[in-house]
Amino acid sequence: MTDLPPNISGPASGIIQRAKDILLKPKETWPVIAAEPATTQSIYVPYVLVLAAIGPLAGFIGGQVFGFTMLGVTYHPPLVGALVSAIVSYGLSLATIFILALVIDGLAPNFGGQKDQVQALKVAAYSATAGWVGGIFGILPALAVIGLLFALYGLYLLYLGLPVLMKAPQDKALGYTVVVIIVYIVLFLIVGAVVAALAAPSFATIR
Repeated sequence: MTDLPPNISGPASGIIQRAKDILLKPKETWPVIAAEPATTQSIYVPYVLVLAAIGPLAGFIGGQVFGFTMLGVTYHPPLVGALVSAIVSYGLSLATIFILALVIDGLAPNFGGQKDQVQALKVAAYSATAGWVGGIFGILPALAVIGLLFALYGLYLLYLGLPVLMKAPQDKALGYTVVVIIVYIVLFLIVGAVVAALAAPSFATIR
């Protein structure tokens, strides 16, 4: 099953197996991903669409059920505002992956790699798996920091994937990865600022 794209091997089982493989045995899985045929649609549907929803959905549920506690005071975002924030966060996450793929593709020649938009999208999408899966901890706001550790592991996945899919020399992989990470951080901050503006404390209720 691991040698087939998620959308071919079956929606649910394919997504789970691919996520498990890229997280637990990335060195063996990246060459499989590099060799399989794919399109932008086949990468997004259903893999990216499903996994990218984990964080926003978990955060929405966690905020409504448990709230966010600061200095002994618990804040519960209003239902409508929290829902809008979750939807916007989800949409921006999907856009971020596409933009990051364009950056990965555009930078490839600068690091001895080969331009290939589909391969670049594979790298962006599958290296993000760790962060998306870690988003489940957002359902318990106190454990959200664990999700950050998953996201950091995603940077390692990116480092392993770039040389394989973009054909960049191994000795340039680190520099390639660092530049992509910088771009990702900028995109992350932009997304965070937009979502934070929608979920401003002034619209929260205190319980």
